[in-house]
Amino acid sequence: MAKGAKYRVPWRRRREGKTNYYKRYIMVMSGHPRFVVRKTNKYLWVQVMISKPEGDYTVVSAHSRELVTKFAWRGGTSNTPAAYLTGLLAALRALQKDIKYAVPDIGLHRPVKGSIVFAAIKAANDVGLKIPVSDEIVPSEDRIKGKHVAEYARLLKEKNMLESRFSKYVERGLDPERLPEHFDEVKEAILKAYGFKG
Repeated sequence: MAKGAKYRVPWRRRREGKTNYYKRYIMVMSGHPRFVVRKTNKYLWVQVMISKPEGDYTVVSAHSRELVTKFAWRGGTSNTPAAYLTGLLAALRALQKDIKYAVPDIGLHRPVKGSIVFAAIKAANDVGLKIPVSDEIVPSEDRIKGKHVAEYARLLKEKNMLESRFSKYVERGLDPERLPEHFDEVKEAILKAYGFKG
């Protein structure tokens, strides 16, 4: 451990690897709401938050589990299609609260091209919630719809290995090869539920 008269112990959340205070400072000082995307092994959270001196306030929130319980989603709840649909839910709710612009907050997720966090941000931009992001870094339309999953499932089916890799999909009654079509159905259901006309 470093020692000396000028050594300062880092803040607890920095030591724990939970908060990058430099990035947070810039986002808070911008004065804009934050479009917060967080991922666990099973689920995704997307929130629109406002920072005030007394703390952060969640204006709207969406959880990928809602896709299953409210919109009959039968795919995974932590993959790229789920990230897009969860971001779509959060963005539509933010627009209802008259929020038109937010800054992206991906936390400690690495900004990798085509990653899940950028799928959620792209969904928000697609329905009119402006969030700065480069078109080069967001996932392709095919990836967002899950065509890569469908192609992988097709290969596994030829080798009779489909159920070993996609047991949860099969259990929920979804053929993984139909994921792109199922994605379109659920996306349409979400847009219709919030009265969005693109």
